[in-house]
Amino acid sequence: MAARTSWRGGRGVAFPRASPGAWVLALAFPVLLVHIDFQPGFDATVGSTHAHIVLSDLAVLACVAAAVVAAVLHGPGRLRRGRAVWLATGLYLAFVCAATVYPLRGSDPYPWHDHVVTTGKYVEYALLAPAVVLLLRSADDLLLLLLAVVASSVAASALSVVQFFGWRIAGGWPAGYRQPSFLGHHDFASLSGFALAIALAAIALPAWRVDRRIAGAAGVSGAVGLLVSGSLAGAIGLLAGGVVCAFVAREARRRAGAILAISLAVFGGVVLFRGGDVKSFLHFAGIGKEQEQLGVESYVQRTMLVYYGWRVFLDHPALGAGWQASNDAYVFTPLLPALHRTFPNTPEPAFPSAAHPYGVQNAYVQALADLGVVGLLLFLGALVTPLLVGGARLVRGPPPGPAALLPVPWLLVTMGVLTAIGLVAGIPLDAMLWIAAGLCAASSPA
Repeated sequence: MAARTSWRGGRGVAFPRASPGAWVLALAFPVLLVHIDFQPGFDATVGSTHAHIVLSDLAVLACVAAAVVAAVLHGPGRLRRGRAVWLATGLYLAFVCAATVYPLRGSDPYPWHDHVVTTGKYVEYALLAPAVVLLLRSADDLLLLLLAVVASSVAASALSVVQFFGWRIAGGWPAGYRQPSFLGHHDFASLSGFALAIALAAIALPAWRVDRRIAGAAGVSGAVGLLVSGSLAGAIGLLAGGVVCAFVAREARRRAGAILAISLAVFGGVVLFRGGDVKSFLHFAGIGKEQEQLGVESYVQRTMLVYYGWRVFLDHPALGAGWQASNDAYVFTPLLPALHRTFPNTPEPAFPSAAHPYGVQNAYVQALADLGVVGLLLFLGALVTPLLVGGARLVRGPPPGPAALLPVPWLLVTMGVLTAIGLVAGIPLDAMLWIAAGLCAASSPA
């Protein structure tokens, strides 16, 4: 991407001279963030398979269509960048598709009609990775996306603060609790991590003359969002991203120190905010005096669900139980006695049931349970390959610009959040994950 950024406007908020394709992505981005419960949609039926199409699906398809137009007008040559990323991603997605078929060879009642829909949505969102490479062709194009991220973060954090103080709109929790904004807790944390990473990158790159108001809004809204979302997984991902930004700024010790201080302060704030859940988990782990669980304890339940995923993996070690099979009653019901024996003090509502399947709620463990060792390795390859491609650009060559730096902490944020949420198709986290992966690929030399 070109280093020079053009602007329109005077003292007010200015917009970059971005391409039409970049505008499609920037306008689609806020739509991709909205929780499915708040989106209009319609049902589509093909044979015995039913799918619910929502506005975010159309937004993804609009981005893909715009990318195809860009490839026709300018050529697909930019996709040569990060070829290792496309190979790793393609192998993983091909295996996901296969995992929707090979369970049918056994005697288990695998509901492929349901899971083929989630497979389609999962692959659909992954198309955002090559789409961003084709759509963001200049620094102005990237800057427009950053404006969309910051504006979305400001809106999400503002709503979460209203929810925090007791206005229970958009699925808000009771006053004083962590809040989902209009995304969901972990998706909200990912968006907030994206915004805060923009502010950290602005500190790390003094040559990047981004408007201070934009960087300030990104920093404040991102920090507030991570705190109010209460996602420790997101805070850990942000901390890892902060280390990357500090590494880039290592020759300017004050800047590197400021980046680490901000990252640690946000992480510490989330730990304090979730202090009750952390304390309960420590008691469960044998640190301190164990107390009776009166309700569903978040981290204790997640530990139980990770154990559940491990048990599913032991029954299907090579290829897994099948894509999304860990959410199915025929998989978790036989394991409930073992879960009750291993977690005897956990209240009944915390266990998987027909009304609340829960799943594994850890993407890495779910990959192991649903896709086996082979699938987990391919999943890790799809994440680590763009991380290595983007990271190599930061270590070698001239000082990086925002197009090279930002994708790496963005991807680290999503990888952190994936420790607290399963492989769920068609959610905001998917969009942010594949956008980050695509930008990492775009930062690779052609």
